[in-house]
Amino acid sequence: MSSETIAAIATAPGAAGIGIIRVSGAEAFAVCDRVFAAASGTPLMETPGGRAVYGHIVGEAAETVDEAMALVMRAPHSYTTEDVVELQCHGGQAVLRRVLSLVLAHGARLAERGEFTKRAFLGGRLDLSQAQAVMDVVSARTDRALAVAESHLAGHFSGRIQAMRDRCLALIAHLEAAIDFPEDDIDDVATAEVERAVTEMRGELRKLLATAHTGRILRDGLLTAIVGKPNVGKSSLLNALLREERAIVTDIPGTTRDSIEETADVGGVPLRIIDTAGIRETSDTVERIGVEKARSYVEKAALVLALFDGSRPLDEEDREILSLIAGKQAIILLNKADLGQVVTEKEIRQTLLRLPLWGRCPEGADKQTLSASALRGRLCRSRQRVTQKQNDGFYLPVLSVSTKDERGFDALTDVIVHLAGLTETPEAAYVTDERDIAILRRADEHLRAALTTIADGLSVDFISIDLRSAWETLGEITGETATEDLIDEIFSRFCIGK
Repeated sequence: MSSETIAAIATAPGAAGIGIIRVSGAEAFAVCDRVFAAASGTPLMETPGGRAVYGHIVGEAAETVDEAMALVMRAPHSYTTEDVVELQCHGGQAVLRRVLSLVLAHGARLAERGEFTKRAFLGGRLDLSQAQAVMDVVSARTDRALAVAESHLAGHFSGRIQAMRDRCLALIAHLEAAIDFPEDDIDDVATAEVERAVTEMRGELRKLLATAHTGRILRDGLLTAIVGKPNVGKSSLLNALLREERAIVTDIPGTTRDSIEETADVGGVPLRIIDTAGIRETSDTVERIGVEKARSYVEKAALVLALFDGSRPLDEEDREILSLIAGKQAIILLNKADLGQVVTEKEIRQTLLRLPLWGRCPEGADKQTLSASALRGRLCRSRQRVTQKQNDGFYLPVLSVSTKDERGFDALTDVIVHLAGLTETPEAAYVTDERDIAILRRADEHLRAALTTIADGLSVDFISIDLRSAWETLGEITGETATEDLIDEIFSRFCIGK
């Protein structure tokens, strides 16, 4: 670990009541004593750990820069396991920059991205999985996402990984005993026990990997596009999901000409919602650009909320939008249920069955007009069947809603929660990081290789090699076998001050 004392602004940019300068390292107290004058006159160097001290920040000419509190934390009882001082000042950017400049001028250097958390990792306070969870806590968009991040930060996920590593190590020791004492003829017994244990571990790994889709949604959000004709209520839907007046709502078609992106918490699922321009033929240059962007967002989105005015008959523009979402995971919403429904779910499904899906088939399907029976296999005929997953993972719920009185929104929430895969799975069971997912897959491959080795009747030496590879691979999650370059790369993604 570096012996240098580091400092950075630890609070987010912008005006606030309080801003924090974090200073960590062997000279943290000495550096802060040069810029902080305690009202009691007692230097921070002589202050016991776990104390908050009132005083003032003083400049080069002993002028008062700001009132402040200094939080004193002595090693190893601090976030970084080093001596730490946190100077709590007023939260204006000018005063924070001035205080940081003074701290740097008196012996500290500016911290690199994630360097405080990296020192916590190197000091043994956090393993690598817990360190990554720090940023997940900071960036969590919903309570459920926060619960998963907090569980990982508490070490529950890495605890499961460590338990699997311990099992691998125990199996390796068991096999090596068979190697060291061949006269005891325990190879067959040892191999049978290893085969059972490895099969169980592969089952546990597969359960973890099965949560990856939901874990990534909780961490990164589900990219969702709202599409429809002008004036069907897209902006009203966005406002209702956000529970604030984010988009302009008028009776004039074409009000939304550009795309608006916001994050909404829908049943614990963070939706990264894009409200697009109404899709229609237009001679307005600006609106036409917005319509083209809307089409591109439909292609990129993981989920499409296709909105139709249920109080008016379907027209050609509606049918074009239905064609646009073919092969996409979508929810069809018949809006304005408060005005009475003219369009029915049956009509929507009959219209869908008549639409050609050329070039828009789900992956693996033939590029031809699908038969009615093939398309029916992807359609969820009613809300009661929404929890039944179709063979290819596609289904198309049709819901009646009203953005005016939020009628049907509970059903919409149920569908979105189901699509995201949220269940009562313990928070520690979710895999949220792409790196962890790749590591778990590699570990599973090593365990599969061990089973193949056993099935081929090879000696226990080869089985031990496969198990050791799995043990080392899983250690990359906790950081025990991670390379220095990998560790540096991970912490470089953090913000400065964390």
